[in-house]
Amino acid sequence: MKVIDAHVHLVQCIAGTGAGGEMRSIGGGQGMYTDGSICQLIPKGWNTEQVTPERILEVMDAHEVERAVLLQGGYLGFQNQYSYEAQQKYPERFLAAVAYDPYCWNRDAIVRHLFEQQGIRVVKFEVSTGSGLMANRPVFALDGEMMEREAAFAEEHGLVFVIDIGKLGSPSSQISALRNLILHHPQMQFVVCHLLAPKQTELHAMQQGLEMLHLPNVWFDLASLSHNVRPDEPPFPVTRQFIHSAIKTVGADRLLFGTDTPSNLCRFRYRDMVDTIAEDAALADEQKRLILYENADRVFW
Repeated sequence: MKVIDAHVHLVQCIAGTGAGGEMRSIGGGQGMYTDGSICQLIPKGWNTEQVTPERILEVMDAHEVERAVLLQGGYLGFQNQYSYEAQQKYPERFLAAVAYDPYCWNRDAIVRHLFEQQGIRVVKFEVSTGSGLMANRPVFALDGEMMEREAAFAEEHGLVFVIDIGKLGSPSSQISALRNLILHHPQMQFVVCHLLAPKQTELHAMQQGLEMLHLPNVWFDLASLSHNVRPDEPPFPVTRQFIHSAIKTVGADRLLFGTDTPSNLCRFRYRDMVDTIAEDAALADEQKRLILYENADRVFW
C-alpha cells in the first residue's frame, strides 16, 4: 500500500524557540531551552545533531514511503532554505513547506522571496503557546487582522495553508476563530495539524472541534497522535479509537497520515506508526488508501 508522510521535519541545526526561550543542541540529539528544560528531538541512536534529506530518505525507503511533506515549526527551528534545497535536489520525493514570523519588520520582503522568487507552494504557521508564535508573543486572534492578512496572501498565491494551533484547550486552540478564518477563504486548502492535539481524556472535545472544522476545504493530519493521547503502545488501541472517531466525524477522506519524524522516532518505530493505519482490521482498504496516500496526494500535489 502506497504511503505519503504529510508531516516530516528536516534539521540542519537545532535552533528552536518556545515558551522556555531559545533551544539549542546539547548533544545526543537533545535540545535545551533557556529555562533549562531538556527535550529529546532526534533519536539518540542516530548519533547526529542533524536530520538530513538523505537520512529521511533512508527511513522512507525502508518503509516504502513514496513522498513526504517537509514542514517547519518553532520546536526544531525554521529550516526553510534547507527544506527548499532538499525539494530541489529530490523533487520526486519531497515537497517543502516554509514558515515565517508575520511580526518581522521585513515581512513583505520575506514572503516575496519565499513564494514569488523561490516558488514555494505550502505555508506552515505554528501558532501554539508551546513552541509557536503565541509561545513568545501575546495571544492573538486567529480570525484577527494579522492572520487574515497572511491567509489572504496565501490564497492569492495559491498556497496550501498548514496550521498548528497547539494543544486542545490551550489559548492558541481557537477552533471557532479558525473556522471563521477558513470560511473567509473557501477556495484555499487548509491542513490542521495533529488532529487538534487532544489528550486521552479529550475524545469528546476533539469530536466537537472536528465538527466545527468539518468544511469542504479542510483536512487534518494525524502526526503525533499516539504521543498526545499517551499512554499508548503498539498496536496503539487508544490512537485507533481517536482515528475511528475522527472518521465518523469528518470522514476518512479528510485525514492525512503523518509521523512528525524525527521526534516521534525517539518514542516509536516508524513501522508501528504506519501499521496503526495499514494493519487496522476495523478500516476498509479504501479508507486506508485515503489516509495513507490519496488524500495527501490530492491536497499537496
